[in-house]
Amino acid sequence: MSKLIMVTGANGYIGKHVIGSLSQLGADIIAVDRVCSSAFSDNARVRYVEGDVLSPEFNFESFDIVPDALLHLAWRNGFDHNASSHLDDMPLHYAFMKRAIDSGVEHVCGMGTMHEVGYWEGAIDENTPCDPQGLYGIGKNALRQAFFSYAKDRGVICQWIRGFYIYGDDINSRSIFGKLLRADAASESTFPFTSGKNKYDFISVDDLADQIAAVVMQDKINGIINCCSGVPVSLGDKIESFIEEHHLDIRLDYGAYPDRPYDSPAVWGDATKINSILEIS
Repeated sequence: MSKLIMVTGANGYIGKHVIGSLSQLGADIIAVDRVCSSAFSDNARVRYVEGDVLSPEFNFESFDIVPDALLHLAWRNGFDHNASSHLDDMPLHYAFMKRAIDSGVEHVCGMGTMHEVGYWEGAIDENTPCDPQGLYGIGKNALRQAFFSYAKDRGVICQWIRGFYIYGDDINSRSIFGKLLRADAASESTFPFTSGKNKYDFISVDDLADQIAAVVMQDKINGIINCCSGVPVSLGDKIESFIEEHHLDIRLDYGAYPDRPYDSPAVWGDATKINSILEIS
């Protein structure tokens, strides 16, 4: 019997990839977003529902069946780390996850971020103390705490995915990779850059989607789970390899921007839990 998973934010950049990964694993999917994509319209496993999950009018009683699991990806302004929406929307996200639990959903997985931790040097695991520095990290951290607190005494399977530095080939992305693609498309010869020495944990959106799908398709390994490579790579090396892989005619202007004092010299995810999940998936 296949697993029925509701995915919010299904039309987002990550959501579209996760829908594909879940389909490949044989899941049946209720894909929810304010505006739905036609990318998987020919996939019999995907049922698209247009709706605002942050509205109190969105309720699970309107569905003919309670999903086996909820994967809550929806979130606004992820690349604007100090947007007021991160705090304005947080109670609405909590209310939605609470409604899911109260409606009988027994497995809930939320999407978090390594920015919940704040400044950290070295590997991040589920026990790393959190001191978020921006509203994005503060909002995500508060939602995780509230969700875990409500669910822990109700027998609900709780998972919280922490994403790290995501890259892909989406030219419309607000990430540095999207900016680089747009600069190349505009025939710019140079791209202003920092020293590029800081090391981060980079993961492609395809690998991230596969990891997220693997997490929510199982219920043996739970709690906070890093979706990451587990390997620190310097920003300069990663961008240079991205330029080469995508055959971009542009070079980095090292030192055009100063390194930000609040960026860690090296931070990455402990991949122990996700590697264990991938081994059994």
